[in-house]
Amino acid sequence: MSELQRSFAKAKLAGLPSEALLPLDTFREEDESPEGLADEFCSWSESAQDEDSSSASSTGTIKPNPWTRYFAQEYYLENVRPDGVVIHHVYLTPPANKGPLFVLHHGAGSSGLSFAVFAAELLEALPDAGVLSIEARGHGETVVKSNDGTIKGEPHDLSIDLLSSDLSKTVQLVQAKLGWPHLPDIVLIGHSLGGAIITDVASRGTLGTAVIGYVVLDVVEGSAVDALQQMNLYLAMRPKTFPSLASAIDWHVRSRTIRNNFSARVSVPPLLYQDAESSLCSDSRPWKWRTDLLMTEQYWASWFTGLSKKFLEAKGGKLLILAGTDRLDKELMIGQMQGKSFSYFRHPLAVEKLTSLPLGKYQLQVFPEAGHFIHEDQPRKTAMLVLDFYRRNNRSALILPPKVSQLVRESATVNKTGTSPDRKEGHVA
Repeated sequence: MSELQRSFAKAKLAGLPSEALLPLDTFREEDESPEGLADEFCSWSESAQDEDSSSASSTGTIKPNPWTRYFAQEYYLENVRPDGVVIHHVYLTPPANKGPLFVLHHGAGSSGLSFAVFAAELLEALPDAGVLSIEARGHGETVVKSNDGTIKGEPHDLSIDLLSSDLSKTVQLVQAKLGWPHLPDIVLIGHSLGGAIITDVASRGTLGTAVIGYVVLDVVEGSAVDALQQMNLYLAMRPKTFPSLASAIDWHVRSRTIRNNFSARVSVPPLLYQDAESSLCSDSRPWKWRTDLLMTEQYWASWFTGLSKKFLEAKGGKLLILAGTDRLDKELMIGQMQGKSFSYFRHPLAVEKLTSLPLGKYQLQVFPEAGHFIHEDQPRKTAMLVLDFYRRNNRSALILPPKVSQLVRESATVNKTGTSPDRKEGHVA
């Protein structure tokens, strides 16, 4: 790659988050394009395959983790539609003792296990809670079958209307599967595309009054639409195949796409499948991306158009978690300046403010140390913030501040007896 080409690439990539990029120093001077990396990648693949077993056994850092460490059950739920049948794949830990249900939706190209470590942290802090992690059609193990029973290949219909309908229907299928007489209190949580989907569901009200709040992870309309202009370049630069799952995990961590090795070990494997018929190198059986993001390009803009407006106007508590304030778009920035948001951990009066938030206002938190996959990079911090958000929006456990409840009791005593409670002179409540 010439110096001019290197400078051009750096300029083009400046608008993309660094965690989503293949490092520029991966390219050597003689490489003229991303495709020119094929020979180098094959050479690296051969050595990586030899090292995988020894490194995994000696360090334990790139060995995939099973889903059973994080969820109690998995289901394949049939959704019969006029054009065929969708088999929705979900991971579930049911709620207990009237606990809430956190419904999780991943971003484009990810899977339900993107939330695995986050879910474990959440359940450790609130054992009675339930978590339902949904996989969109064309992602993970969710498949679409034609009326004749054959599995449909890409491209899938990934319009926001259909994905929103899929989420609502999946929750209802889980309710029927487990025999719940009614839905528990629900907190919707979505990352990137998933954030747009759960916001659309909250805006439409398709799950009724069960939804008490929704949490959007690192996506806002303005910055998302701007980033789409560079998506083709990013997809061209990332590896097309991997020699093994361990090498795919390693790439995600080294490129800082995911900054948490432990999370990558469970979230990366379902992103790939092993293709036995075609290969990048003649002597390898490469692992390919399960979801071809280029084939979803026609839907990219529609996913995020109108997102900010829906986020601000939908009913329920609202929490926006970002990896940087530069991701705020104009509409959300105006809302912030007008007092429509605040950062709980940075505001000393946040407790009092949150208990009286009217519709249209939202809570904002920034994790500058995290990358785009906030819930994977900082699972514990994200889980604790979400848990606090739930507790402050929990309709069944409204707790008044001590001084207010004391005033209420004293007022009731005065109304009944005509005298105030016994106090020592000079005592301050």
